[in-house]
Amino acid sequence: MSVSFEYYKIFYYVAKYKSITAAARALFLSQPTVSHYIHSLEEELACTLFLRSKKGVSLTPEAELLFSHVERACGELWQAEAALAASKSFDAGIVRIGASEMTLHNFLLPYLEKFKTLYPSLKLKISSSTTPDTISALKEGAIDFAIVISPLEHWDGLSVTPLSSFRDIVIAGSRFENLRGKVMSLTELSHYPLICLAQGTATRYFLEQQFFACGLTLEPDVEPATTDLVTPMAAHNLGIGFVPEDFAANALAEGSVFRIPIKEELPPRHVCVVSDSSHPVSLAGKQFLKLLVP
Repeated sequence: MSVSFEYYKIFYYVAKYKSITAAARALFLSQPTVSHYIHSLEEELACTLFLRSKKGVSLTPEAELLFSHVERACGELWQAEAALAASKSFDAGIVRIGASEMTLHNFLLPYLEKFKTLYPSLKLKISSSTTPDTISALKEGAIDFAIVISPLEHWDGLSVTPLSSFRDIVIAGSRFENLRGKVMSLTELSHYPLICLAQGTATRYFLEQQFFACGLTLEPDVEPATTDLVTPMAAHNLGIGFVPEDFAANALAEGSVFRIPIKEELPPRHVCVVSDSSHPVSLAGKQFLKLLVP
């Protein structure tokens, strides 16, 4: 655009009010300054825009055509400025969060509640999927950041910040009462029916790594879609389950399942926030991250 937007802005006000005096008052400029801008714009566009009279100005056909476009352009720009101002004051905006099923149900909800209490006008768009799918959405820019469980596959180039840690345990129901009190190896466990999440999840990837380190291949008999199904399935004797300790706490307390210690202690895993520097986080998103990472 060869003509400065400032010229079109002044043209907009003169055309709107049909008065150089009223336009100058609205713009906090002097009348000579407004007249100078209009004269310069007419020279730049090589046409007359206004016909002056004692009552003010009237628009030429060329000015009518120009105004129909400039009016829309100014409206869009001022709406954008207003939206940005609202975003900066946190009166408007969207936080797009991707979370795995485990982190959403057992970590994220209290933070979501606190955030909505602090910023009731901000919208939350939350998608829940497997960790690999959530990381893919992050790389595609479909979400601002991800809350997932380590270990991660294909995380090169991403920023990963651990938030909390937990351990997985092995549980069983009454069908396997003969194993109560025994310390077992993964090799011994591999001869029993096992319950763990399906392939394509971070949990399955983690357990496969642990079995592989022992020269084993993990081949579960039951593959539930979500972590919260492992404990009830173990309680109903469908197999021996691998589950984060918190997910089994109530069932362990009630006695519907018991814990089987294993020789190869499973390493801790972490709830992590993952971001991608190639897709900057919005101002609203940054406020949410301050709750997670003070």
